[in-house]
Amino acid sequence: MTVLKAQFPCLQSIYFPTALHSPELHSSSLKMASACRALVFFLLSSTLIHPFPTISSPDKISLALFYEALCPFCSSFIVNSLSRILSDGLISIVDLRLVPFGNAQIGFHSSISCQHGAPECFLNTVEACAINAWPDVQQHFSFILCVEKLVVENNYNDWESCFQRTGLDSHPLVDCYNSGHGQEIELQYASQTIALQPPHRYVPWVVVNGLPLYDEFDDDEVVPYLVSTSTGATTTASSISKKRSVEQ
Repeated sequence: MTVLKAQFPCLQSIYFPTALHSPELHSSSLKMASACRALVFFLLSSTLIHPFPTISSPDKISLALFYEALCPFCSSFIVNSLSRILSDGLISIVDLRLVPFGNAQIGFHSSISCQHGAPECFLNTVEACAINAWPDVQQHFSFILCVEKLVVENNYNDWESCFQRTGLDSHPLVDCYNSGHGQEIELQYASQTIALQPPHRYVPWVVVNGLPLYDEFDDDEVVPYLVSTSTGATTTASSISKKRSVEQ
């Protein structure tokens, strides 16, 4: 691995390899915390109406997270809020999609520049490759969660330890990154992020059933909709999101 300090002095001792090696071989505001609480409260409350049903994919709540790897709000949201979807069994009613691109920009010759510099572009690509390497959401989310916990701890240059911590084979991810396929996936994520309607304003940007869960969304707005809606978790999510969309 090459040391970033030699190539990018401002990045201190962070590692940013041009090729991966197997370990074996903000614009966000503080109000985002309210959205985090509201999302988890909504998902947890939904199960009171429909406790952990086995739901076919079309009937699940669609939840997409548009984020970037080194955004502190994103890391906190993934570690402290989004992780509860799996730990509490809510994944049975949620189709979770992660899009690690965020506020990055596309430059000449499809180059990508990231809000938090080269290390973020690197980890965005690593996490994109994780999603590609392990399509099962519980697998790729466990790896991304591990990486983002290290981000929270300001120890993300130890990201490779997540292979051992999760028990996932490093080779598919390494091959994805070294082949350049990770860069191609990031460009696809760029297109998905740019195509958002309404456009994202900050990260993390949470989209429920195709509509954004804005940062103004408070916990006390969730309960009335859950109480008044008894036709299913999907309808509840859609109703809440549509209300906020109309108000904007």
